[in-house]
Amino acid sequence: MSVIEIKNLTKKFEIDGNTVVALNNINLNIEKGDIFGIIGMSGAGKSTLVRSINYLEKPSEGSVYVDGVNLGSLSEKELRKTRSNIGMIFQNFHLLEQKNVIDNICFPLEIRGVKKADAKRRAKELLELVKLEDKEKAFPSQLSGGQKQRVAIARALATNPEILLCDEATSALDPQTTASILELIKNINETLGITVVIITHQMSVVTTVCKRVAIIDGGNLVEEGLVETIFEHPRTDAAKELISGKKISYTPMKELIADRRIRIVFKENTAYEPVIANMILKVQAPINILKADTKDIGGRAVGEMILGLPDDVEKQEAIIRELKNARLIVTEVDYNE
Repeated sequence: MSVIEIKNLTKKFEIDGNTVVALNNINLNIEKGDIFGIIGMSGAGKSTLVRSINYLEKPSEGSVYVDGVNLGSLSEKELRKTRSNIGMIFQNFHLLEQKNVIDNICFPLEIRGVKKADAKRRAKELLELVKLEDKEKAFPSQLSGGQKQRVAIARALATNPEILLCDEATSALDPQTTASILELIKNINETLGITVVIITHQMSVVTTVCKRVAIIDGGNLVEEGLVETIFEHPRTDAAKELISGKKISYTPMKELIADRRIRIVFKENTAYEPVIANMILKVQAPINILKADTKDIGGRAVGEMILGLPDDVEKQEAIIRELKNARLIVTEVDYNE
């Protein structure tokens, strides 16, 4: 069952007399209880898309449905009520600096007219959920980035929303803190059944917690599906760039000297076999490992490598044949500077 339906959504902005198309005819369904990723490079339009989901940005064309209700058909009062069912967290936390932690969490409840004692009780429950029980009297300036984001998550959950929108929520955090915040979001999804939409430019965020993903490039939806499927078989240039990057990382070489490069993907059934060593021994040809990485996708270990092949075309084809025979996913890659 779709909790969010986006139909033929286009968003245009007028800037200095010019029309800029930020989103172009987007169609997307997000299922109830899912953790859905929307990923793209800076300027791709993903933040405009997430702001369209709760109608902070009203589409130029098309419709957004939440729980079957067309947001464009609602009055401002009805829209405010619907928005209270959609929590949102941001990269920069947006906490009220003059209020302490528990008052920050109570703030959206006070706006809705909830009694102070009831609001405090709800806030304490949420502090326990985000594991910050000892920080209720602290002010934002006394918290780390990760603690601030936990407070922001608690505040977003205060009104018992069915949907949580996360707009680059981990971009300002270090990797270890990012991992803990993503684990918290995953726990919230599993225990409370909240549908989560994560906006990010980091493929590592998507592969860690998301079940499905949509890739936005230049305002267009270019690819959408299961995270595992897109990671293993990216079809578009945008997907390939987000997964592997235009520039190879994890290599001391200043230049990629191999004219032909391939990407191989290991699944659990091949991740622990000496596939590369066996292939080199059989083909009797050297290769360069330009990149190697392993990710946890949906609780499964999935690894990837970028290999530089030797100049000999026959050797190249023999290497690809052996890798495919070893049940690896093999695709050509092209990195143009």
